[in-house]
Amino acid sequence: MRADEPGAVLKRERVRDHLLELIEDLRPGDAIPSERALCAALHVSRPTLRAAAGELVAAGLLVREHGRGMFVAPEKITQELVSDHHAAVLPQASGTWSSRLLEFTTVAAGARVGRKLRLSPAAEVVYAARLRLVDGAPMAIEHLHLPAARVPALTAAELEAGDLYEHLRDRHGVRVAEAAQTIEPTVVSQAEARLLAVPHLSPALLFERLTTDTGGRPVEYVHSVYRGDRYRLVSRLSLGPTATHEPTPPADHAPGPPSETVRHELRPS
Repeated sequence: MRADEPGAVLKRERVRDHLLELIEDLRPGDAIPSERALCAALHVSRPTLRAAAGELVAAGLLVREHGRGMFVAPEKITQELVSDHHAAVLPQASGTWSSRLLEFTTVAAGARVGRKLRLSPAAEVVYAARLRLVDGAPMAIEHLHLPAARVPALTAAELEAGDLYEHLRDRHGVRVAEAAQTIEPTVVSQAEARLLAVPHLSPALLFERLTTDTGGRPVEYVHSVYRGDRYRLVSRLSLGPTATHEPTPPADHAPGPPSETVRHELRPS
């Protein structure tokens, strides 16, 4: 199944979510079920399963051992760059951004996405996959999940033009307030490579973000793969009491720089 065929992106997303759910429920070093068992449970072919598992191996979440199967990888070391007392400022990235919608549908949340959005697994979510372009060139693939009850009238046109958060505010009465985001290195799969016009296994950045509204309720869970050859993050760090634009953090602040401003930049082709 090609990446641009209807349902292809959603099918891979469901396999990925199931494997991630297994990883979250197990401990480092635990084995995941065999390929045959997973294919039967998910009703997918072995190549589809292997492709999804290979992405998670490349991301460092699974370890494949020849002749033994696959196991949950050791936990990653996490260092927060921003303390709980300060928020990162995220200006708009450079260039003219647009979107091409790959998939747009309403599906059951499932266990993992439901936990992220504080919904039951049977609750409906709007799922959208879109290719993000900058000045017409493919830059990223985004997988968005939004509670369907919060955006019952969301349209495909809103996901292809304009700023999504502005649409949520102006057309759906949803005001976003905060987001928790992680960024990790990864490589692109064959399907992602075709969409992004880069070689298979090219370096990329994996973003995962959970956005909440002014009432603290989750309104969006999204994970995105950005081209590593064209996209980078630049941080400005306030490293001591001489910085006047932010108050000095309390003495018991978490390890790491007390505050930062992150700027998104595009590398020249």
